[in-house]
Amino acid sequence: MSDITKLTLSELVTNIKEKKLSSSEVTKAFVDRSEKSKELNTYITEDFSNALDKAKKFDDKPNLDLKLPGIPMAVKDLFCTANVRTTAGSKILNNFIPTYESTVTQNIWNEGAILIGKLNCDEFAMGSSNETSFFGNVQNPIDKNLVPGGSSGGSSSAVAAQLTPITIGTDTGGSIRQPASFTGTVGLKPTYGSCSRYGIVAFASSLDQAGPMAQNVKDCALLQEVISSYDQKDSTSIDFQRNQYSKELTNDIKGKKNRYTKRI
Repeated sequence: MSDITKLTLSELVTNIKEKKLSSSEVTKAFVDRSEKSKELNTYITEDFSNALDKAKKFDDKPNLDLKLPGIPMAVKDLFCTANVRTTAGSKILNNFIPTYESTVTQNIWNEGAILIGKLNCDEFAMGSSNETSFFGNVQNPIDKNLVPGGSSGGSSSAVAAQLTPITIGTDTGGSIRQPASFTGTVGLKPTYGSCSRYGIVAFASSLDQAGPMAQNVKDCALLQEVISSYDQKDSTSIDFQRNQYSKELTNDIKGKKNRYTKRI
């Protein structure tokens, strides 16, 4: 396949499940592209060699019933990842290596995804342009003179530049939605309490929420299915029936309206 990194998440999952692509091939493609795009400064911590090893192990014993079988992905460096440095974009946490995993990332790994690295963000998520990170500014792949938004600027830039097929960010007052809009990608701030905050470095706990970021709505919906769960370790987590969002995208929205728009 000519350029694996141009495939959507849904296409990658289908190709791996149909054994047209291996996890190793997919992971290597995104690692290689990330290696060639360091000028964007999207990564704080790279975990490329471990990712390639995990992809090979997945190929040796594949579980094709998983939602993200052998899919490589990088995540915002605000999520604690066991034994992998988590900095929140700050010098204070430059050497912090968590001994535990955030619930959202654990849900992702449970469905077969593979961590390839941690993505740059405004320090402690306090910013809207990704210019406050201790690790430097992130560039927008659309134009190096443009900011990628924030605080999830590393995440939006990485998805837009096809360094990762999907990612996760956090949104307190727009930190997923705004960078997604700045980079032409899709980002969602889910209903508060639908995704666990356990293991996420806090900004404002009454507003913080993890959410998916992707190339399109379908991929965003699939990732939301994976990360959303009830968690007793988060006192604000809501216990409700989670939907299969990706299967509900065929509904016709013709005739629907809200107070701010005219009838569609």
